[in-house]
Amino acid sequence: MSDEPRRRAVARLEPVPGEPAATATVGSERALLVADYHAGYEAGLRYERGVDVPSRAPERRERLLALLERTSPDRLVVLGDLMHSIGDPGGAERGELEVLFESFAPTLDVTVVKGNHDGLIETWLADDSGTGDDLETGSVTIVPGDGIALGDGDLGVCHGHTWPAMAALECDVLCFGHEHPCVRLEDEVGGSRVERAWLRGRLDPTPFRDRSEYEGLSWLEGGDEGPPRAVVMPAFNDLVGGTWVNVPNQSFLSPFLPAGLAAGEAYLLDGTRLGPYRSV
Repeated sequence: MSDEPRRRAVARLEPVPGEPAATATVGSERALLVADYHAGYEAGLRYERGVDVPSRAPERRERLLALLERTSPDRLVVLGDLMHSIGDPGGAERGELEVLFESFAPTLDVTVVKGNHDGLIETWLADDSGTGDDLETGSVTIVPGDGIALGDGDLGVCHGHTWPAMAALECDVLCFGHEHPCVRLEDEVGGSRVERAWLRGRLDPTPFRDRSEYEGLSWLEGGDEGPPRAVVMPAFNDLVGGTWVNVPNQSFLSPFLPAGLAAGEAYLLDGTRLGPYRSV
């Protein structure tokens, strides 16, 4: 048997046309991936900024349920920030999530990659928390925010607010959220609009090389294998704003961006390819 590292089968990650979501086959399962749902965002606006915005919880829930019906997955994977509050969820926020999970099909399994806004979500939502078992859905699993490999290493997922786990980086595709990527588009008469966008491209090894936790990472060792393809997901919640990736001097949220995706390209939700995201 060769001692060369085995390259995983490339995961096929397919954006859902017109939606901030993607499907993937991981192992024997079909998965639907979303990021940055931010349940309770409107309550957060009232508390944090004094801005009174009517709750869009029903609309968020119906959009996600429609996606689940449209794509028929075995598993829903949330790439962080399922909820908005940093600590314990408030009444409205927790109520939103409980209604959401009670709306899921009994056969649907759920994996939540813990985001920086997910506070103590594992103490009341996961199956071993004493409350997750009461939800009429499949298994509910909370995993660390630095991520895991899904399936047999088919797809790496993380939230993006911290450096990814080694296991996630050893996959051929790394998918994450947190950044809420957007592009500002201008027309010929000076008008502009902001659109949510996908970012896609190969990871740039440069920011990963000097970090001791990545010693032994196969694609940093100078072998034939290239770095994984990275996919930065748009935020599911359309109120939360984001990073205008094509505007000069914008500060990125992820610690390994933009250096880690220097040659990435931007795509609109409808699939329109905009080209290199820094020069759109």
